[in-house]
Amino acid sequence: MIMKIAVIGANGQLGSDVVKAFALAGDEVLSLTHADIDLASMDSVAARMQEIRPEVVVNTAALHHVENCEKDPALAFAVNGIGARNLAIAAKHSKAIVIHVSTDYVFDGAKRSPYDEGDPPNPLNVYGNTKLAGEHFVRSTADKHFVVRTSAIYGKSPCRGKGGLNFVELMLKLARERGEVKVVDSEFVTPTSTAEIAKQIVALSRSDAYGLYHATAEGSCSWHEFAKEIFTLTKTPVKLHVAGPNEFPAKVPRPKYSVLENNELKRRGLNVFRPWREGLSEYLFGNS
Repeated sequence: MIMKIAVIGANGQLGSDVVKAFALAGDEVLSLTHADIDLASMDSVAARMQEIRPEVVVNTAALHHVENCEKDPALAFAVNGIGARNLAIAAKHSKAIVIHVSTDYVFDGAKRSPYDEGDPPNPLNVYGNTKLAGEHFVRSTADKHFVVRTSAIYGKSPCRGKGGLNFVELMLKLARERGEVKVVDSEFVTPTSTAEIAKQIVALSRSDAYGLYHATAEGSCSWHEFAKEIFTLTKTPVKLHVAGPNEFPAKVPRPKYSVLENNELKRRGLNVFRPWREGLSEYLFGNS
């Protein structure tokens, strides 16, 4: 069945792959950027939703530069929190399904084992708090919603909010320029490609199993292990070192362990993710 899909943040790292995935599925896709819709403005959101009348609206837009969110919490909340509320209200009025992308940063990392959807959030910073607020607004407002938390994403399109380079490309750039790289081995994540997240979002859109979902690749690693796998797969000549505990001091508190378990996707038979190394290989070489 062909559906009318609106993707907000369509020119972003994740949004661009979401647009491609829905188009590949045969849907009619409307690509919306900040020039088309201002999430922080209820008038802008309501007018645009009334004009285009999508059946599904996917929100990949956010202020996600952690340091900038800390500097301007009001703006971060206006976009990540109130913006999500505005969209949920407009979607409810037009009877559209909302798919809202959230983050592993809603957790504090103290658990040290994979978080599932039932674990209580405890954000450490402004970004995490504003994203959690957005989740609550969507879940309490939109009758038909999917809230999708993901982690450590990387994709072919540049992440404009973070200087353009994802972790994979940054590692390869530093290796070329310096010949040696230092990466921390004390922080654990699940590297997840935007192409796979997009496929999962399409799969959810075909379901009526509304709710909260964790959506990451399978398995986990430290950032150091991730870098090692990047260099191994690409046969990049580089000296890879473990960074000292205080060598790269964080300007803002971040969770040291933010691995997510796709418990609800698996319980409902909807999980499409593969081990993170397979997603990385496909990103690098295009194989599936």
